[in-house]
Amino acid sequence: MDDVKKGDVLKIHCYKHDETLYKSWDQVLILNVDDNFIVCGNNKTRVTESDGRKWSTKEPAILFFYKKKWFNIIAQFKSNGIFYYCNIASPYIIEDKTIKYIDYDIDLKIFPDSTFRILDKSEYEYHKEKMNYTDDIDNIVKFELDNLITMFKKSEGAFSHEILKEYYDMYLNSVKI
Repeated sequence: MDDVKKGDVLKIHCYKHDETLYKSWDQVLILNVDDNFIVCGNNKTRVTESDGRKWSTKEPAILFFYKKKWFNIIAQFKSNGIFYYCNIASPYIIEDKTIKYIDYDIDLKIFPDSTFRILDKSEYEYHKEKMNYTDDIDNIVKFELDNLITMFKKSEGAFSHEILKEYYDMYLNSVKI
């Protein structure tokens, strides 16, 4: 595992369970590293999809990756409020200056008015069968989705406006947007 510190710039690689590269981000700026998670920021970052399509993010985002939790959280700062896009995913590893994780399809999208929607359940069921997710993986995915929703409802961690503002200000002070 690479030695990563605040101020480093890394890439992100998102894989599927069968180890195929699903999506990659060209860069994120490391804002904090501790024993349980890593926090990053980015803006107008190039994303490459598995089919070769490329696009760029449109707004600043603060990203939270966890070492022991099976999800990651992206807080997107849009003109009409903060949106959260949360991926049910394996804990991350860092290899070759790249944050890597396995995406398990189900996503939680949270809107500025605090409503939320669970996305891609049918994609999860399809990949569960196609890629032979174990019962253990299935149980973890369901358990962690519940944990993520509870964390949001309690405004914990990445969902705390104070914590999020601290990281957002740190990101803004580190780069010119």
